[in-house]
Amino acid sequence: MSDFTPTEMMTIAAARALGDRDICFVGIGAPSAACNLARLTHAPGVTLIYESGTIATKPDVLPLSIGDGDLCDTALTTVSVPEMFRYWLQGGRVTVGFLGGAQIDRYANLNTTVVGDYHKPKVRLPGGGGAPEIATNCGEIFIIMAMGKRAFVEKLPFITSMGHGPTGRERRALGVKTKGPTKLITDLCVFEPDDETKEMTVVSLHPGVTRERVIENCEWAPAFAANVVETPPPTERELAVLRDIHARTKAAHAKS
Repeated sequence: MSDFTPTEMMTIAAARALGDRDICFVGIGAPSAACNLARLTHAPGVTLIYESGTIATKPDVLPLSIGDGDLCDTALTTVSVPEMFRYWLQGGRVTVGFLGGAQIDRYANLNTTVVGDYHKPKVRLPGGGGAPEIATNCGEIFIIMAMGKRAFVEKLPFITSMGHGPTGRERRALGVKTKGPTKLITDLCVFEPDDETKEMTVVSLHPGVTRERVIENCEWAPAFAANVVETPPPTERELAVLRDIHARTKAAHAKS
């Protein structure tokens, strides 16, 4: 087995979560890499949808933004943004939303708005875009984020996209019917929500990662499942396809 980086392990573990029949609303960045890796390996039938209205797109390189021309060029069709959100997303036609974020809490609520006080922030982030709608209207949500205490925080300064709510009970209390975050894939481990409390709980550790390392990179005390397994390491094919995607993307963007 070839050596692999924590980011490669995270991307590959995230890609494995998608199935061939999924209809997936894709975020830019790490979610896009994972979704396109799935499409090029075990899930060739997955339907990838981007916020700009591209449906069943098959980009040759990873897009820089939702407005990247390659998404439209390789899509089955492109619809208007209002149709994308009203008919496809709010209509319950998307099985999975794949998101990332700047910060996350133990109940998988995401912050992409500000760090610090909202009125006088230390950092102003890009904002929510379509993520708040994706978080509540897709059948379930997969989140991909690298671990670190600045990202995995005890309390969010702002909730941009709701996971299971500030106490884990709000999603159900508000009558939201979709499942919410069912997987949180990081560079160290994979979390899934506890059935009752909805607190994100470590269910697998990536090869060579200890519980102590996970604890060190999380501001709250993370919960561990009764039976924590080891994440299967990347296969040679998964690594080769992922590295090829990134190489093609780097070459294409260098020309632009």
